[in-house]
Amino acid sequence: MHVLILGCGYVGRELGRQLLDAGHTVTGVVRSESSADAVEAAGVSAVQADLTDPKAVGSLPDADALVFAASAGRGSVERARSLYVDGLGAVVTEFTGRDQLPERLLFTSTTGVYGDHDGDWVDESTPVAPERPKAAVIAEAEALVHRSEFDSTVARFAGLYGPGRYRIESYLDSVTAGWRNSVHRDDAAGALAWFLTEDVARGETVLVSDGTPVDRWAFADWLAEQCGEPEPEKLTVEERLAGVSGSSGLRVASQKRCRNDRLLELGYEPTFPSVYEGYEPAIDAYRRNEEP
Repeated sequence: MHVLILGCGYVGRELGRQLLDAGHTVTGVVRSESSADAVEAAGVSAVQADLTDPKAVGSLPDADALVFAASAGRGSVERARSLYVDGLGAVVTEFTGRDQLPERLLFTSTTGVYGDHDGDWVDESTPVAPERPKAAVIAEAEALVHRSEFDSTVARFAGLYGPGRYRIESYLDSVTAGWRNSVHRDDAAGALAWFLTEDVARGETVLVSDGTPVDRWAFADWLAEQCGEPEPEKLTVEERLAGVSGSSGLRVASQKRCRNDRLLELGYEPTFPSVYEGYEPAIDAYRRNEEP
């Protein structure tokens, strides 16, 4: 199986590694030369292309499966729409018209499309109600994927963490009350690989989380103890909101707990069932004064 990873970044490179280990062919599409170098360093063949440029999309190779894992990062809402709606739309149009039609299309989404649920549980049956403009754009992209002619799968990721994204120093400084929903990078990539290699989740939206929401204050206290540091400053949501506004404020105020029952039913078992296991390598590195 040849898998084309469109936006081969933090999760995409790990997905590529896992698929290569399983004997598949992988091509990673990135925008910059430095990103192409990182993809090649991970052992994945790299192609440079701007996914918002239909001509560039037209030059991409045929594939058996497409994984749209591109990220607009902290860019503007306009940048998000250009990528997730216009760019994704160009990809769907281009590959729908080819003689060799891809069999699968996977799209990496976010649990941000649920909006605020006041700490209640959410799963695949929970209606989408995005509050932030970018989340609304991603919800629109989800609908575009499911309207396509491909067997589609939307993977809604909880908060990503892992190598380079543990943010230990931030947690040891101060922490805001609320729930943390997480998925380790290796499990985010592992779930995508599982969907493809086990041929499951066709036509579905699947919430990809470790299924173990943690209280942020309790986790921060545990992390400080493990790292041999004093307890961090603890802020209420109201105190934190006093210093932020706009989409950042909506993110802080949004509270929910994410289930992963469907992911488990599909047969995927997370390597890191909670952040407590997932942070162990980072804590060991911190104790050795190394970069986690």
